[in-house]
Amino acid sequence: MARTGKPASRQIGSVQRAIAVLDALADAGTEVGTNEIARRTGVNVSTISRLLSTLATAGLVQHVPATGRYRLGVRILQLASAARETLDIRTLARPHLEEIAGLTSETATLSIPGEHEVMTLDFVQSPRSVRSVAQVGRNSVRYATSVGKVFLAHGGRLPAELTAFTPRTIADRAALEAEIRIVRERGFATARSEREPDLHAVAVPILDQHAELVAILGVQGPASRFGEAEMAAAVEILRERARIIAAAY
Repeated sequence: MARTGKPASRQIGSVQRAIAVLDALADAGTEVGTNEIARRTGVNVSTISRLLSTLATAGLVQHVPATGRYRLGVRILQLASAARETLDIRTLARPHLEEIAGLTSETATLSIPGEHEVMTLDFVQSPRSVRSVAQVGRNSVRYATSVGKVFLAHGGRLPAELTAFTPRTIADRAALEAEIRIVRERGFATARSEREPDLHAVAVPILDQHAELVAILGVQGPASRFGEAEMAAAVEILRERARIIAAAY
């Protein structure tokens, strides 16, 4: 039979029952006995015993000799870690970028931190005819953009020289350090005509389970319509989407 690239429609009952056992242990959140697992899954006790023995051999569950009960094994953590490493942050974030652009009517961006710079990985343009233009692969100025400020607030280094792009660029090192402290404390950054005269932007971090910076979500638009109220509303939208992406990553 030719391969279609799609999963087969028929499923294996024993595998489904093994998954049910793992789900039962995860839902319990503590050690569980064989009889209780059988009750939770609706599978008979003898089958549960064989499944637990097989899963324990694979390290997916662990038998606790002192109680005779079972809990999830450390192999689960190893598999979860491997799964996270294969996730593509761009794929995860793309539908959220589309929603953000739709809700704000401005350009939504996804940026990723590097060792010294932060780069635009993906974006969705504003649906309006007059809009801010983003570019994949472009580095954000670390001290004159909202994305760059989030990067600095989470371990990025300040550049040796601070060049003023506009009258509103924070080109004083002490003032910039104070700004970065504020970004770190409140959890988002703003930029008001600091890189370009008619560009306002906001950005929030996407953090992993260790509170390390994974990516940055941003919204940018013309200063003439992306004012204080619009920026504040965008921050809340970004925060919500960042939490969802972080939970899935």
